[in-house]
Amino acid sequence: MASGRSVHRYSCGLGRAWDGTRTYSALGYEDLGHCNGVLCGSESSSWRISAELPQPHRQFAEILDAAEHLFAERGYRGTSVRAITDLAGANLAAVGYHFGSKAELLAAVARGVIEPINAAQCAGLDRLLARTPDPAVTELVEAFAGPLFDEMPAGDEGGARTSRLIVTILSDPAEEVRSWTGPAEDAVRERYLAAFGRALPGLSSEELRFRMRGILAVTAVDRVEVHQQRSPACLSPVAGEAARRWAITFLTAAMSAPPTGT
Repeated sequence: MASGRSVHRYSCGLGRAWDGTRTYSALGYEDLGHCNGVLCGSESSSWRISAELPQPHRQFAEILDAAEHLFAERGYRGTSVRAITDLAGANLAAVGYHFGSKAELLAAVARGVIEPINAAQCAGLDRLLARTPDPAVTELVEAFAGPLFDEMPAGDEGGARTSRLIVTILSDPAEEVRSWTGPAEDAVRERYLAAFGRALPGLSSEELRFRMRGILAVTAVDRVEVHQQRSPACLSPVAGEAARRWAITFLTAAMSAPPTGT
């Protein structure tokens, strides 16, 4: 995924393709080789590390996994490079070697989490626009919010970590958290803003942007809360589907509310 940023290039032969929830193309790294599918996602870790992976590649993935865990739990400023490398079992210089800086490491983690959601959101909007140039608000909300539920399933540790990381991205005051996005992320947001703008012509672009941020926040906080409850009833697929329907109904009403008076 092109990011438009100056991304530190990893020089140990990392490639874009492996089976899993996180891909090198999501991080914006050049295709310099391949990993033979030995890195893949699991419920316990977003970046599962295989014993078959060469050590430089292993270290790269271990740092990503540690950083995703700590950024989600402590935020950007609350996470030190030393804490990341200690958790990853790497030396302190490894972050600079693989990523260039702590800020670029955050960008890599965020892209790995957000890119699959963005791709699904784009695909959903494409399907709607192929049918009609002016989809209904409820259809737009489902296309925008649905992938958040898909990528943050109840009862899945990786989904819970994704939820916490999205909450961090939305709420962390650090400038580095505000500035990691690039043209690909901006394009998704602008496409939905345009579609919602046609469906809700009375809303200003500023209020539309605020309400769209609300969709992200409500969904991410709900997924975190469900995971923390650890109730079998809350974690069942039936309950998850019900929560998805409730969220679409609630968020559609919120998006469709009259413009806020001045």
